[in-house]
This record gives sequence, structure tokens and C-alpha cells, in this order.
Amino acid sequence: MINIEDFLIEAKKQTYANSLVERIDSSRLNSKDYEYQKNNMLYHDTYFGGTKFIGEEVVYIDNQTYWAMNYYGVTLDETLGEEAMDNALRPALMKVGEDKTIIPVRGPKEFVNGEYKYTFKVSGDINCFNGIETIYKNNVKIYELKCNGGLIK
Repeated sequence: MINIEDFLIEAKKQTYANSLVERIDSSRLNSKDYEYQKNNMLYHDTYFGGTKFIGEEVVYIDNQTYWAMNYYGVTLDETLGEEAMDNALRPALMKVGEDKTIIPVRGPKEFVNGEYKYTFKVSGDINCFNGIETIYKNNVKIYELKCNGGLIK
């Protein structure tokens, strides 16, 4: 049986969340793309934008679409730009799977890095879910992302 959660944890830590990993060539005009493959499983993350962005993650098994998630995020304080991503979002996303109380589709329920606080609330399970991710800087909300997804049949 396929353990999609274990594969997602591996894939996410080997793509965007990991600031040391380079993007692959764009799959569409102006997209930013990451990919991870293990055996017959392939993870592809593609997104557009910067401080306001939209994207999608897809898992293929034996070249068949198996699981997907889409997301839209907004940095509410655009003066921060990549600062919030580098100091709060990426480190939180690298903790995917460590919080066993939630499904591993983003980060943990809560993560604090200095003046930044990351939170993620999710409803449902890996088969069908929706969630809201937020980042606060000095207790002021500076970022929000909404996501949803599940199995594809």
C-alpha cells in the first residue's frame, strides 16, 4: 500500500521548503517549479507570483495523478517580501510531518522563529482537506495562505 503522507514529507523537504534546493525549468510561462521523484512516485510543485501567489502540488504514481493540493497566499506587509518567507515560512515548512496531530500538507500547528510565529489549521484528512496558514511578526498578521486538496480519482 502507498503511504502518501510519508512521500509528501520527503518531497516537501526536498523542494520549496528547503532553501538549498534549486528550482527546475518552468513548466508554464512565468511559473516557478520544483520536482522530487522516488521510485514510481513523482511530486511536482508549481506556483506563480511572489508576495501574492497561487500554486498547485501534484503527486503522480506510475504516471497517474494520485493526489493534489492548490493554494493561494498573500503577504499582507509587502515591505517584508522574501524576509517573511526566509525567516518564517520555509523553516516552518521544513517541519512538515513532525507534528503528528495534523496531516503533513504544510507545516506544524505552530512554529516560532524569533519575532515570527507561524500557524496552520487544517480540517479533514489526506483524502480531502482545507487549511489556513498564517504568519505573524511581533503579533501582527503579515501573511495568509488558504489551501485545499485530496486524492484524485
